[in-house]
Amino acid sequence: MKFYFHPEANDEFDKAVDYYEDRQLGLGLEFAEDVYMAIARIIEYPAAGSPMSQNTRRCLVNRFPYGIIYQVKSQRLRIVAVANLHRRPDYWKHRV
Repeated sequence: MKFYFHPEANDEFDKAVDYYEDRQLGLGLEFAEDVYMAIARIIEYPAAGSPMSQNTRRCLVNRFPYGIIYQVKSQRLRIVAVANLHRRPDYWKHRV
């Protein structure tokens, strides 16, 4: 299954990588690796994520307070948000 990021989700991901890299050298790379490991889990088990709405699910990132909000459509994985779990919930719903 192929995946792609919503443009705003891609921006969120890039900003989070930069944020963690600014905090500690190499931490941004560790964050990126954890996000891609979560995406790999989603691809392996797409229905395992927690339901957020009828067609949208969330998979948590292991070490960081982030969730991958996603949808599976026509055998393609759409990353709707790379959501910081400490920020306002459901801000991403306009992207669906």
